Amino acid sequence: MSQVSETRAQPEQLPGGGSRSAVADKVDALFGGLGDRGRVMVRQLPLSVTVLLVVAAAAVFHPETLADSRFRLALLAHTALFVLSVAVPWGRLPARTWVLIPALDCLAIGFTREAGGPSFSVLSLLLVFPVVWLSVDRNRAGVVLAVAATVLSTVLPAAALGTPPTQGSMIRTIFLPLVMAAIAVTAHVVAGTLYRQRETLVRQDEALADTTAESVRRQQLLDAVLSTVNVGVWVVDSQGRDILTNRALQTDAALSGLAPSASQPRLFEADRTTPVPPARFPTARAAAGETFTDALYWASEGDAGKSKAGEGEDMRAYSVTARTMSSTDGNHAGAVITFAEVTALIRALSAKDNFVATVSHELRTPLTSILGYLELVLDEPGHEDIEDELKIVQRNATHLLGLVNDLIAVASERVELNLQEADVAGLLASVVSSARTHASGSGVELVLDVEEPLTARVDPGRIRQVFGNLVSNAIKFSPDGGRVIARAHRVNSHVVCSIADSGIGMDGPEQEQAFTKFFRSARSRETAIPGAGLGLPISKTIVEGHGGSISLRSEPGKGTTVTVNLPVS
Repeated sequence: MSQVSETRAQPEQLPGGGSRSAVADKVDALFGGLGDRGRVMVRQLPLSVTVLLVVAAAAVFHPETLADSRFRLALLAHTALFVLSVAVPWGRLPARTWVLIPALDCLAIGFTREAGGPSFSVLSLLLVFPVVWLSVDRNRAGVVLAVAATVLSTVLPAAALGTPPTQGSMIRTIFLPLVMAAIAVTAHVVAGTLYRQRETLVRQDEALADTTAESVRRQQLLDAVLSTVNVGVWVVDSQGRDILTNRALQTDAALSGLAPSASQPRLFEADRTTPVPPARFPTARAAAGETFTDALYWASEGDAGKSKAGEGEDMRAYSVTARTMSSTDGNHAGAVITFAEVTALIRALSAKDNFVATVSHELRTPLTSILGYLELVLDEPGHEDIEDELKIVQRNATHLLGLVNDLIAVASERVELNLQEADVAGLLASVVSSARTHASGSGVELVLDVEEPLTARVDPGRIRQVFGNLVSNAIKFSPDGGRVIARAHRVNSHVVCSIADSGIGMDGPEQEQAFTKFFRSARSRETAIPGAGLGLPISKTIVEGHGGSISLRSEPGKGTTVTVNLPVS
């Protein structure tokens, strides 16, 4: 079986061979594994590290600032806040208690800036850390708290340390909260968008996981079904390449070598002698988009070079059905083909046909004798008082002989033809004329529409029999009246005749069985419409014996149209 490739989006590669998706997965795994205490510590860590760098810079460039007790107390506050973020069991406290840490961070930053003097006014930028921390929370109160903490960081330290107001401090008191408010709102909006996107992705992942699980379940169910059924299943793509075969097909010795081979064909037509050409193999027909039902093939179970067509018990019959598949854009994507072994059924049907033919032959001899003696009796005088009864016997014996002849023809699937040039339109017209009395009695309007003459090389008696069967069926299956139209015209080198009625019609399954011997539709049985189910099969045998074709199109409640296509020569 050919492998089906699948194109997948590749994650963006980073320098060093990694990928963004891999890095993101690792980060998600790291933060997902942290508890409440770990998350608070990780959020506090960037500010603590930055303060440590500030201390190192002060030790190098402003060592006198480190000697200031107020500066050291401010640094001690930062240290205490980091220790609290690590030591406090935040998961045991009420929800959102952790907001105290970033709020106090703002105050600690304000005291550090004021204690450091003008040289350390740049420390106001450190407010970004706690402001962003508070703002990225889903609760809008975090934005308000971030702005309030920023205002306090500019006012409270100056008041507590007794720093006289200056023009710079006044500007900072006004603009710093505005800038931090803008940062807080922006961070809150961006974080909200990211949260929503993440939730959407999580839902999509869950839906994908459910879909995948359902797909796996369906695949397991399909595998179980395909492994259980004893019908061979073969799925091919639009090029005829294998996609799927089930166990029944793989283990069948007669089907395991179905690859087309012009030198050693393994498939034969219904006659068991004609090799199937590669273009007519079931897989080739299905790959080309052809749909067919119950096509009969014979396959050789032995080696192709050791078995002869039509010989040996290793020949096995298969009923093959194909249905096409379409892609999402409506294009042909392949087909599903089933192989059902019907060898026993075909042999049983053959035995039945042989039995029917034998019995029919045995019946035809005495019937012919009876009809002969009836003719002699009717020709002799002195039987005038029972002549009507004798004619009834003769008529019924003739009808019975016709049925016997039909049985013989259907059983043998061939008829003897006496071909000659004849006017097909005239034959149809004579049948229609003879059926008008029957049609009038049934309340059916019989319409003839032909082009005269339509000459073709046919057996006039047999073609008249076909037309008689079709017209009789059309009238018979129009029990509530209606119209029957008989048409004939020439199409290129063929004469096309059609009989259309407006009767009870047939559904799809019934149409597929219409040409099967002894088949009668459910509606005809329910309404007790007489018939033996031989009219269409014998008509099909006669038409195909002429090298023509017969087809049927019907719709329940709207009527049936049967079309006969006969070659001119």
